[in-house]
Amino acid sequence: MKAKTVAEKAAGLVSGDRKAAYGDVTEGIERIAAIWNGILAAAGAAPARPLNAHDVANMMEGLKIARRYTGPYRADNYIDGAGWSAVAGEAGEKMR
Repeated sequence: MKAKTVAEKAAGLVSGDRKAAYGDVTEGIERIAAIWNGILAAAGAAPARPLNAHDVANMMEGLKIARRYTGPYRADNYIDGAGWSAVAGEAGEKMR
C-alpha cells in the first residue's frame, strides 16, 4: 500500500465514522487518561505525573507498532498507527 493511501485512510478514520460515533477524539482520550490514571492509582502504580491525552495517543500508537511485529502483515496496524500519530499531534498542539 502506498504511503499516501495509508495517510488518507488514517485521516478518514480520525475525521469520519469514528468521530461521528465517539465525538471529539481529544476529549475521548482525555477520558481514557483519567480512567487509566485511576486504574494505575488503584494498583499502587500511579505515575509521578498523571497521564494526559497526548500520552494516551502515543501509547496507542505504540500498541500498533508492537502489533506490526506480531503475526502476519496487517495494513490496519499501519493505518491505525498513522491515525494515532495524528491524534497525538493534535493533542500535543492543544496542550501548548
